[in-house]
Amino acid sequence: MKKIFEREFRGRKLIVEQGEYAKQADGAVLVRYGDTVVLSTVVVSDNANILSDFFPLMVLYQEKLYSVGKIPGGFIKREGRPTDAATLAARMIDRPMRPMFPEDFRNEVQVVNTILSVDPDYSPELTAMFGSSLCTCISKIPFDGPIAGVKVGRVDGKFIINPTPDELEKSDIDLTVAGTKHAINMVEAGSKEVSEDDMLEALMFGHEAVKELCAFQEEIIGEVGLAKMEYEHLDIEDSLKDEIYALAHDRMDSALRIKEKLEKYEAIANLKEEIVTKYEEDNKELDKEELNVLLTKVKLVLESIEYDIFRSITVNEKTRSDGRAMNEIRPLSAEIDILPRTHGSAVFTRGETQALATVTLGALNEYQVLDGLSLEAEKHFMLHYNFPQFSVGETGRYGAPGRREIGHGALGERCLKQVMPSEDEFPYTVRVVSEILESNGSSSQATICAGCMALMAAGVPIKKPVAGIAMGLITSKDEKDYTILTDIQGMEDHLGDMDFKVGGTRDGICSLQMDIKIKGITKEILKEALASAHEARMKILDVMEGVIAKPREEVSKYAPKTMTFMINPDKIKEVIGRGGDMITKIILESSNVESVNDPNAVKVDLMDDGKVIIYHSDKEVIEKTANWIKDIAREVEEGKVYTGKVVKVEDFGCFVELWPGCEGMVHVSQLDEKRVEKPSDMVKEGDEIVVKALGYDKKGRLNLSRKEALK
Repeated sequence: MKKIFEREFRGRKLIVEQGEYAKQADGAVLVRYGDTVVLSTVVVSDNANILSDFFPLMVLYQEKLYSVGKIPGGFIKREGRPTDAATLAARMIDRPMRPMFPEDFRNEVQVVNTILSVDPDYSPELTAMFGSSLCTCISKIPFDGPIAGVKVGRVDGKFIINPTPDELEKSDIDLTVAGTKHAINMVEAGSKEVSEDDMLEALMFGHEAVKELCAFQEEIIGEVGLAKMEYEHLDIEDSLKDEIYALAHDRMDSALRIKEKLEKYEAIANLKEEIVTKYEEDNKELDKEELNVLLTKVKLVLESIEYDIFRSITVNEKTRSDGRAMNEIRPLSAEIDILPRTHGSAVFTRGETQALATVTLGALNEYQVLDGLSLEAEKHFMLHYNFPQFSVGETGRYGAPGRREIGHGALGERCLKQVMPSEDEFPYTVRVVSEILESNGSSSQATICAGCMALMAAGVPIKKPVAGIAMGLITSKDEKDYTILTDIQGMEDHLGDMDFKVGGTRDGICSLQMDIKIKGITKEILKEALASAHEARMKILDVMEGVIAKPREEVSKYAPKTMTFMINPDKIKEVIGRGGDMITKIILESSNVESVNDPNAVKVDLMDDGKVIIYHSDKEVIEKTANWIKDIAREVEEGKVYTGKVVKVEDFGCFVELWPGCEGMVHVSQLDEKRVEKPSDMVKEGDEIVVKALGYDKKGRLNLSRKEALK
């Protein structure tokens, strides 16, 4: 039976339809937010893999181009692999939902959001997050929700919930905040150097709106929600826990106090392997299935011991596993220009995390085409992040970037984008690539630091240097006591409760990303983490600016140089020529190449408003190309006398080139003051003669007169 629920949310109608669509799913809702329509469904498997240490949650965000009236590009003409935007939307929904499932729940769960209709003013991503939470809450799946998310903007000092794209253009904050009615548990933001206090206020403002959406979901759950399922999980006997504790506790404590990462990890791995092997050898009489269950229990107890000792050392002893103070950053180093042929390069190292960033400058027409649901059709600034397995001393999959690499790249791009020059100020397409060479905590923030220095080394006139740092949180078992950690390393991220990444300049925050494993965090924790991040950011910027303090005045000798000027927009078609013959001729002859695809060919961007941008590494080639285009675009002044070259002689007159690309005709009657029988008696090809411009005829042809010029 179909049920409809409506709520006025911040001046906009939010409608939920349940009971009519996708009825075979375990939970399904159709959410209408303005003209945006999203079908959110969830299905849970009947069986659980209780021996796995991973909860198999999959969140999908399926963009359908019909939702914005588009036919997919390419040859296949149907949606293919998810766009980066769809991948990021799926991650954004997964992150606040994942901590809300029971820790020992191992049944596979698939949440699928199908985007059916999109109104750009009503976010499909946030609509999908609302639907994902609600369909899970009303299903039989155990889930400690609801959760919801909103976007916060600020225009003219006033906060706005779910701003439109036009409002976001004027906003200095683009913040997505998600959580429960009790606390925030996910943050994603880009901002134009906003202060810590203002960002905290924006977070709290957003959370108030999240509470309203959670309350609306609770009303719906109360009416149509199902009883929660019983699920299979491992019960570990107290006697086994005590036995393993006696065997492992003291040695695990010693291993966790080793400061060097690989040595520490090896000691922990050896201890676990030794104890698991002991139980395997002592219980050979068990059948395979029983033995696997026992060994899984042993591994879980060992992980629990590691977890508890680590947290006790941090929270109670105020000691970090590598011996640092809570607010201490690991040793920093930075260098630039390590790659001679790239347009810019830099390496940033923080402890055992190291990022190599390169910058490539290209013409504006080398932008990335976006075939997605957003209004944005192209990108002129890109940051790509690569995380090879050797960076953590492991073997693994190599291939297309995964969700994590796309997410980390987007975070770095969001931060650096805040300080990038406009296309008018710097007419290039810019690509930054971060290669993670070593990783032990927050390689995405090392990417921001390395990327910033590489941009400055490449001569990109960024507004200010930016740096990033990752903060952590460790809470006590009762969650009454906590410790904020600056510059978290891998183990502190893995065993901790929060990964809070903050990027910015000396004057404010440019990016935020927060993920937590507990139910949520308070305003006090957020405030303390932001303050500590500010202090750390200043120290990192000191090191970076000691290597390169500002952008270089000129781009690399290997990078394309530019020249920009304006011509009459009506002349663009003449510069291009019929079928592109003129612009092709200009490129080939100016560059002295045989193909426009030759790497040494000059690049020319012609804008509809008459702007011309020319790119080449050789300034002489640029000047030659520019002069040719300017000649074609030059306006002939009626009544003015010019010196031109005869390029063709006919029986009815001759054609005279005033400059390359500009020809006019001198009729036989206009060749001389006296009568001329044959034009060839007066002039021949190659002669230079003076002519007066008489103007254009109805067909746009230029008429010239030698007779009038002689007068």
